[in-house]
Amino acid sequence: MWCYTPMTTVTTTSPSKPWFIYLVRNNRNALYTGITTDVERRFTEHQSSGPKAAKALKGKGPLVLEFSYAVENRVIASQLEYRIKKLTKAKKEQLINDPELISEWCLLIP
Repeated sequence: MWCYTPMTTVTTTSPSKPWFIYLVRNNRNALYTGITTDVERRFTEHQSSGPKAAKALKGKGPLVLEFSYAVENRVIASQLEYRIKKLTKAKKEQLINDPELISEWCLLIP
């Protein structure tokens, strides 16, 4: 089966910033999936439980950033986010331990 090959390197001369898919674990061991252009900034927002934090994570700290993965643009990030959110928790745990499964499971389909 043919699968889309993800962006393998990120260069600063790229015309657009890469997007990232990320998974955050909360104090109840649940995994939250999101996308952003700046993982550190977004994770800090979630940890602060401020107005920009995801409602699903507010008051559920401590939070742990478990996974992040760079893709070329927002469209791909959104599609990947949708597909990851549909995975079972067991599959998400596998993905955290082996990011190459994104390609193996053909989660990146243009």
